[in-house]
Amino acid sequence: MDLSSGEIAWKVPLGNAERLASSGGAPTGTPNLGGPIATAGGLVFIAATTDRRMRAFDSRTGKELWAAALEASGHATPATYYGTRSGRQFVGVAAGGGGYLSPENVSDVLVAFALPVERRVASHKLR
Repeated sequence: MDLSSGEIAWKVPLGNAERLASSGGAPTGTPNLGGPIATAGGLVFIAATTDRRMRAFDSRTGKELWAAALEASGHATPATYYGTRSGRQFVGVAAGGGGYLSPENVSDVLVAFALPVERRVASHKLR
C-alpha cells in the first residue's frame, strides 16, 4: 500500500502450486498462513506459503528478489535481528509446516538467513 495515497502499490501471487509450476505455468499463489516483515532497507520477507519457500520482495516494486527452500512451510511471521558480533542483519522463521494447509510437510526447524552487508540496516538505527 502507498500510505500517502491509499492506493495499492503492487500485488503478486504469493507462492506456487508445485504441480502447475512443473508444467511451466505462471505463478499461481497458494494458501498461506503467517505474515510478512519489512526491513528499513526496503525488503519484505514472507514464508507463509505451502510451497516451502521463504521469499524477499522489493518493497517499492513488488519484484521477487530472492527465494530459498525450507524443510517445511514457514507458517509463521519472520523475525529479524542484528548480530552485534558479526555486524550483520539476520531474518529467521520457524518452519514447522503441518496442519490443515500442509499436512504432508512437517518439521521442527528454525531457519535464519544473513542479509548481504549492503542491505543491512545501520546499527545505530537498531539500538
